[in-house]
Amino acid sequence: MPKSRRSDTDAVGLIQPVSAGVVSAITGFASSFVLVVAGLRAVGASEAQASSGLLAVCVLSGLCCIVLAWRFRMPISFAWSTPGAALLVAAAGVTDDFGAAVGAFLVCGALIVLCGLWPALGRAITSIPRPIASAMLAGILFPICLAPITAAVELPWLALPVIITWLVLFRLAPRWAVPAAMLVAAVGIAVTAGGSMLEGASLAPTLQFVVPSFDPAVIVSLGLPLFIVTMAGQNVPGFAVMSTFGYTVPPRPALVASGAGSMLGALFGGHAINLAAITAAIMAGPDAHPDSRKRWPASVTAGALYVLFGLAAGVATTLISAAPPILITAVAGLALLGALVTSIVSALEAVDRRIPAIATFLVTASGVSIIGIGSAFWGLLVGAVVMIVTTVGRPRVSPQLDRDASTP
Repeated sequence: MPKSRRSDTDAVGLIQPVSAGVVSAITGFASSFVLVVAGLRAVGASEAQASSGLLAVCVLSGLCCIVLAWRFRMPISFAWSTPGAALLVAAAGVTDDFGAAVGAFLVCGALIVLCGLWPALGRAITSIPRPIASAMLAGILFPICLAPITAAVELPWLALPVIITWLVLFRLAPRWAVPAAMLVAAVGIAVTAGGSMLEGASLAPTLQFVVPSFDPAVIVSLGLPLFIVTMAGQNVPGFAVMSTFGYTVPPRPALVASGAGSMLGALFGGHAINLAAITAAIMAGPDAHPDSRKRWPASVTAGALYVLFGLAAGVATTLISAAPPILITAVAGLALLGALVTSIVSALEAVDRRIPAIATFLVTASGVSIIGIGSAFWGLLVGAVVMIVTTVGRPRVSPQLDRDASTP
């Protein structure tokens, strides 16, 4: 084949994976950057620190995408921990000292690195009963997913257009429902705030080093639950998604990159990064390229865009800071509805695990804080105790009995 024709063929062959990477990066960023900023602000970050944290997780996620996809020639993709950001929103009030939160982020990152270096720890996390882990995540998400209702009552002129936009796009083009809702919210915020939104605001993102401190209560309330939801809610599903498309992602480099990136990002306010799960399917599936060996440029493209999106962190943080907090939480709630449904279904799938799962969900969703430790930890603990009391020594219910028990 002549050289020019081969070059044309190669260029055409790149269109699909590059397009998949663009779609993945745009939807991933637009769907949940609000949640990241809101979560960081909830645990004591200033506007500048939240902007720095968003910049850090964007750049580090992007670099991990580029390096590992290039090294292993697989569409390995990374993103910030969305369930982790939801945990931070739900943990508002646990601490106002952002340095203590950063200390918890560092512990989370170190544990992820340890999972990569010591597989037994990773197996211990995956051995947490799925109903308990899913119920804890559902309990974290539930109060956030109530926010659209509250916002519709308190701020109908701002919230209802956002909700209607989301609903219509969810019917017509689900992938773009949350980005479109965020765009409508941004227009509403800009119209309401006017020029005052930009007064004194720094739109250029800058990394701000945060001195960590290590508060045992904050580590237990934030660090350990952040580690669990990041591993169980993102990294483990991330491996599974890649496996369904025929890729065997090497766990050690993937987890070490995730944990080390999280630790580095924590020093500048970022909470955690991990393997992507939902957006990974866009880049690892046949829509990215019919030949599975030629899909890896999708992750390189997405990584490059994440780095560029990090440059918009200052604008994003200024916009969110100018908005009524309930409106931002409402947009986050719309973005997390799918995750809430998945978590609830997973938690209640087994009949003989439903009571422990519900106990975990209720305690976590309650938001209680006991001796300074947040509800996510207590939800896990209560769920584990209830599961031991109600199931140890009793035979598992068979799938057929599950169906029979569910039939009126």
